[in-house]
Amino acid sequence: MNNKTFTVLMAEDNEHDILATKRAWKKYKIANPLYVVNDGEECLDFLFHRGKYSDESSAPRPGLVLLDINMPKMDGLTALRHIREDKKFEKLPVMILTTSKADEDKLKGYDLNITAYIVKPVGFDNFAEAVKTINIFWELVEQPEFSFV
Repeated sequence: MNNKTFTVLMAEDNEHDILATKRAWKKYKIANPLYVVNDGEECLDFLFHRGKYSDESSAPRPGLVLLDINMPKMDGLTALRHIREDKKFEKLPVMILTTSKADEDKLKGYDLNITAYIVKPVGFDNFAEAVKTINIFWELVEQPEFSFV
């Protein structure tokens, strides 16, 4: 990603989807560091530097969050609501990447200012192409510098 390399935080509990994402990252030589957390609570801990993520070097500020909806402990939409309540994260790009096709979930996501709602394609090749497309999109996007102070 030339000068646009930034950390990507993925909140996902499905081990198959995590492995598929990592395989796609490697296949397409995506330069952005990928960090994975397994539920909404851990996502918030990562973002707010709490618990095992209190050391900022273990949890760099992401430039993009890929957020699943259906996760244990705290679902993605609840985590998103907490993210958006904090002024320093109100403009953080968050893309929902989920199996849910429910209009209710889409509406809730967009009401909470998600950047995009993507339904996970079935099969590794289709999923990997979606990951590649997301990467290409973010290579083209011009964003201001965000301050996470």
